[in-house]
Amino acid sequence: MRETLFRVNEIFAGDKRRVQGSALTGLGSAQQTIVLQQEGAMRIKEVKPSQRKKGRFLVVLEDETILRVTEEELLRFGLRSGDELEEEVLAALQKSAKISQVKAKAAGMIGRRALSKSELQRRLVRGGAEEADAQVAADWLEDIGAVDDPAYAAAVVRDYGRRGYGPAKIRQELQRRGVPRELWEEALEELPDSDDILDALVQKRCRGDLADPRELKRVSDSLLRRGFSWAQVKAALSRYAELPPEED
Repeated sequence: MRETLFRVNEIFAGDKRRVQGSALTGLGSAQQTIVLQQEGAMRIKEVKPSQRKKGRFLVVLEDETILRVTEEELLRFGLRSGDELEEEVLAALQKSAKISQVKAKAAGMIGRRALSKSELQRRLVRGGAEEADAQVAADWLEDIGAVDDPAYAAAVVRDYGRRGYGPAKIRQELQRRGVPRELWEEALEELPDSDDILDALVQKRCRGDLADPRELKRVSDSLLRRGFSWAQVKAALSRYAELPPEED
C-alpha cells in the first residue's frame, strides 16, 4: 500500500489538483475551499488498503462515505488523502468503482464454475448489478478469454453425452444455459456416437422381454425422455432384439 501511495504522490507531486479548474488559480486556500464546497466538491479524508480483499482500497470521504476502488482507479484518478474531488470527477470515480466491483464479482463467479456469457450476465443482474455494468463485466471477461461460449458449449455437450443424453435434451440444456443458438450444431459435433450411447442404455434398462408391449413402452419412453429421437430409439431396440440370448 505504501509503495502504491508513494507512486501516486510522486506522479502528482507539484501538480495542481486535477479537480480544480483554472478559475481557482490565484485564490487563497480558504477562498478555494469555499468555491469548491459551493461547487459540490468532496474532500478525501483517507485512503487505505482493504483488510478483507487483496488489491482493493478504501477511499473515505469527508462525509464518511467509503468508496471501494482498485489500484487502477487509485492511479487513474490520482487519489490522495486531502484531495478535493469535483462533483463530476467524484461521479466518474463512483461509476468506475462500481464497475470494478461488478467485474470482481463476475471473475469470482467464473472462477467457481464455467458459465456462458449470457448466463453470467443474468446472475450478475440477479445479484443486484445494473444490466449495463453486467454487460461491461461480461465483455471484459470475454476479451481476456475467461468467458468462451464456443468452448463452454462443447464442454456441455461432452458432459451430457457421457451421461447418456441425446441431441434434443442437450439442445434444451444449451438453451437453458444461454448458449447462442448459432453455436449449437458445431458443439454437437462433440457428442459421442448416439448408437453406442443408446445400445448401452438399452442393455442397462431392459428388465424383461421387449415383445411385451408394456416393457417396450417403458424402455422406449425412458430413452425418448433423454433426448433421443424415435428413429434412433427404434433402431437401438431392433439391434437389442437381434442380440443372441445370454448363456447361463
